[in-house]
Amino acid sequence: TDVYPVDRVAPNNTMNDLIASEWVQETKSWFRQKGLGANHEHAKIEREHPAPFSFQDVGRLIRFFTKEGESVIDPFCGVGSTNKAAALDGRNSTGIELSQKWVDLCHKRMEIEVGGKADDVDTEFITGDSSVEVGKLVEDGRLFQFLVTSPPYWSILNKKADHKVKQMRLAEDLATNYSEDEEDLGNIDDYEYFLDKLTEILLGCWNLLDHGRYAAVIVSDFRHGSKYYPFHAHLIDRLTDENVPNHFELQGLKVLLQTHKRLFPYGYPTTYVENIHHQYIIILRKPKKRK
Repeated sequence: TDVYPVDRVAPNNTMNDLIASEWVQETKSWFRQKGLGANHEHAKIEREHPAPFSFQDVGRLIRFFTKEGESVIDPFCGVGSTNKAAALDGRNSTGIELSQKWVDLCHKRMEIEVGGKADDVDTEFITGDSSVEVGKLVEDGRLFQFLVTSPPYWSILNKKADHKVKQMRLAEDLATNYSEDEEDLGNIDDYEYFLDKLTEILLGCWNLLDHGRYAAVIVSDFRHGSKYYPFHAHLIDRLTDENVPNHFELQGLKVLLQTHKRLFPYGYPTTYVENIHHQYIIILRKPKKRK
């Protein structure tokens, strides 16, 4: 037969190690966020960070956009969800994080939550400013097959505590912002300048990706004061700007549904204010090398 069996990986599958039925499921434009649950033993370290994302969700992306043994980079690795997911699926990874506090928790997380599986892959954590460290990796000639990250969402973590922050962070004495570092993107006051700095870092990663490979940037829109910011749209415009030499190609936009999140009475009883219970996964590609 000319059709390759759907229960085996096609020999010409250069993207991943999935069979056809697994592949097609991952091409849906949405999926539901999956977590271990707040009471799970392996959720304790992740919960220390004010804006973690599920290693299970990032694992789906890693399994689709890489093969076993390939390398993944996360320029805003937080407490290492990307690195944990990569190690569990047999991928090498490099994470960059500004705060030593979070890097220490990354190492602890790998030791406790990944254990011996981490011995089979190369896992690297770099403490430093991504705007500097990405350039160093480029100078060293490093190359990766996938970039996945969830960057800071401007300075929204520094705003006055609302219902959610009071009930879910302050009440449990958990951190409410990334750091106090002046270089932290989460501490930039001006939105346009924040976008400039974030775009600079992500476009800098263009040189770290093999040609034809992909990047997934996980973001959420947000409100700041009385204004709604379509952050995902602003970021797409900048990362795919054809006037920029090293720009990405937009391949798709996946919605990550956060159906488990608690509802809060924002705006009640006079004003419509959304409970934003989804994120966007911006799927980008570095163009194939021209022959």
